Amino acid sequence: MGREDRRRDERPTHSVELSPFRAAQSAVTNAEYARYLSASAADAPRFWRDAVLNAAGQPVVGVSWHEAMAYCAWLGASSGTRYRLPTEAEREFAALGGLSDVDWPWGSIEPEEFEPLHFVAMATAPHVPRAACANGYGLRCMAENVHEWCLDFYARDAYAAAPSSDPRGPATGARRASRGGSWRHKVKFTRVTARSSLVAEYRYNDYGFRVYADAE
Repeated sequence: MGREDRRRDERPTHSVELSPFRAAQSAVTNAEYARYLSASAADAPRFWRDAVLNAAGQPVVGVSWHEAMAYCAWLGASSGTRYRLPTEAEREFAALGGLSDVDWPWGSIEPEEFEPLHFVAMATAPHVPRAACANGYGLRCMAENVHEWCLDFYARDAYAAAPSSDPRGPATGARRASRGGSWRHKVKFTRVTARSSLVAEYRYNDYGFRVYADAE
C-alpha cells in the first residue's frame, strides 16, 4: 500500500493484509439514492435538482460523509446485508483491480494515452459509468468521475504507524479520507495510491460514494 516515490502522505510503502470484502461495481447512482429518499425521512442532497448532475445513471453527488453512512445503514436494514464505506486500504486494493506497482486501475499507461477513457478529459459533469471504465475486478470509475468517501479519518502520517492487518486509520481526526478522481478538476484522473480528504459535513458536487460489505 502506498508509493514511496509519490506524495509525502503516501509513504512509507507497506504491506497490508485484508479480510475478504465485497465492492459495488459503481458508485451509488441518483436512481438508487432516490429510492432511499422515498423510503426514508432523509433530506435530498445539495445538488439534487441540478439538471447537469441529476440524471438517473449518474453517481449521486453533494452527499456528506454522514449522509453516505446513513444510506449504507438504510440499505443494510432493508436488504439484510451490512453495507458500509470502505477503509482506505480496501479502496486502494479494489482500485488496483489485481495489479501491483501501477498508478492507474488499467495499468501503467498514462491517462492521456489511454484511448478508451479519452472522453473523461472533456467531462463537464459526472458521467454514467461505462464498461470502458472497468478495472480487472470489473469495478468502474476507480480513478475518475467523483471522489468517493472512505470510512477512515484522514491523517497525513497514518502509514507510519498503520497495522499490517485490516488497518482502519486513526481513531479521531478533523477530516475523512476519500479516494478517486473528479470531473470538476482540471486533471480528471487521480492515481490509485493518491489520498484526499474532506470535512465530513461538507457536500461537494464532485463527492459521491460506493458501498462495500464484508464477504460472506
